[in-house]
Amino acid sequence: MSNSNLFLYIGKPIKNEYGRIIGKVASFALTPSGIFDAVFVEFGDGQFTKQPMETLKFNGAEVTFISKIKNQASILCDQIPLIWRKDQALKDLNDKRKISPDLYQELHNSFTSVLTQLKKDAQIIVDEAAIEIERCQEEISSLSYAIANLEIEHEIGKVDEENYKNAFALLQETLKRATLEKTDFELTKSKVSSVLLGDSQETTQRTKTYAEQVSVAQKLPEPPVVVYVKEIGKAGI
Repeated sequence: MSNSNLFLYIGKPIKNEYGRIIGKVASFALTPSGIFDAVFVEFGDGQFTKQPMETLKFNGAEVTFISKIKNQASILCDQIPLIWRKDQALKDLNDKRKISPDLYQELHNSFTSVLTQLKKDAQIIVDEAAIEIERCQEEISSLSYAIANLEIEHEIGKVDEENYKNAFALLQETLKRATLEKTDFELTKSKVSSVLLGDSQETTQRTKTYAEQVSVAQKLPEPPVVVYVKEIGKAGI
C-alpha cells in the first residue's frame, strides 16, 4: 500500500477483531527513508499510544487492531517446540559422537538459554490471557444483568416495544462479541499452557529415564555377565 493511501486512514475508526470500535488512527511514524514504522492510536478512553505497524491491519476502508496476546502466543507455540526439538537433535548427535563434547555443551547452553526466555514470555502471555478472560467474564455478567433488567422493565410496561427491540438487539450483539472474545482468550491460554506443560512433561520423563538407567547400571552384575538395557523411546513435539 502506498504512503498516500495510508495517510488517508488518519481519523478512521479502529475496530478490534470482534467488531468493537476501540479508537481511531491519529497519525503515522515513518523512518528517514519513508517506510512506515508505527501508528499513533487514540484509544476510546483518551489514551494516546504508538503501536507497531504489525498490530494493525488495513483492509479497504476498515482498520483492525490485532490482539498482541494472540500474535505472541502463536509465535511462542511455534518457537518453543522448535527449540526443544533442535536441542534433542543436538543431544542425539552428541550421543552418536558426531560433534565434539565442547561444541555440544556450547550449543546446548545456547538452546537452554533461549528456551528459558521463551518459557518466561509464554508464562506472561498465559497470565495476560487470564486477565483478559476475567475482564470478558465481568462484561458478560454485566450484560446478562442488563438484559434481565430490560426484560423486567419491558414486561411491566415501562419500556415500549420499539425501544425494547433496539436495546435488546444492541445488548445481544455486544454479549455475542464479548463471549467470542472470551472464548478466543481461553483457547489462546490453553494452547500456550499446553506447550509449557508438554515441555515440562518431556523434561520430567527425560530425568526419570536417566534415573532409571543409572539405577539399572548400579545393579548390573560383574563381568562376564552382560545385561542389555532397552532404551526408553523419546517423545518429540
